[in-house]
Amino acid sequence: MESSQAFGLAHLWGQSDTLIRAVALALLLMSVTSWYLILARLLRQFRARRHAGAVEAFWAAPDLESGLQRLQLQAPESPFEALAQQGAAATQHVRRHTRGDTLGGKLDADEVITRALRKSIALSTAALESGLTVLASIGSTAPFIGLFGTVWGIYHALVNISVSGMATLDKVAGPVGEALIMTAFGLFVAIPAVLAYNAITRANRVELSELDAFAHDLHAWFSTGSRIAPLAAGHEAPAGATAAALPASGAA
Repeated sequence: MESSQAFGLAHLWGQSDTLIRAVALALLLMSVTSWYLILARLLRQFRARRHAGAVEAFWAAPDLESGLQRLQLQAPESPFEALAQQGAAATQHVRRHTRGDTLGGKLDADEVITRALRKSIALSTAALESGLTVLASIGSTAPFIGLFGTVWGIYHALVNISVSGMATLDKVAGPVGEALIMTAFGLFVAIPAVLAYNAITRANRVELSELDAFAHDLHAWFSTGSRIAPLAAGHEAPAGATAAALPASGAA
């Protein structure tokens, strides 16, 4: 029991050199960073689920201003609110600056609205992908950093054993086993980061697809004054059919 207690993390830290300690501190920093990003994204996903009905509440509003207010209340600072606000702003901009005697009068309103919606989606995509590069880097490099610490620790332990001249099994197993802890530490850091990266990427893909569908509906409404009717399963929509939407008076 006493011999087993003589080895472990405390003993490894005490007998390790500067390089091993630097590797351990680097892995610790990477672990703290990855868990901060994971918890931050989990909190964001929890908030995003509460915004599930905000889009339908927007379409159920009696006018554009009321719809934007519902989005602001039910999905504040969400990509859906930003998209609707950007589309409304672009529509108002075209309406104010499309006079026949100006260059703005020759602008295609549909193109202006499309570019505004694409800009909002691009900004939302950049915000959703924030931190993913760090998670991917941690997940891919942490095992190798831990392995480097293991290799250096084994080398350091073997050098000390050769200097002491006591190369028995009990003298070799302890230091080598301690060095292998660095590999385990690297895996402990990398596995949550990789799993979180995959989960966040999947959630972002779903949210962006919903945002893209919302953008298509907004574009149709701002352009024609009516939202495109969703197709029922196994049925074709009749020509010219549209879903109930905000009044056409708010359209461009």
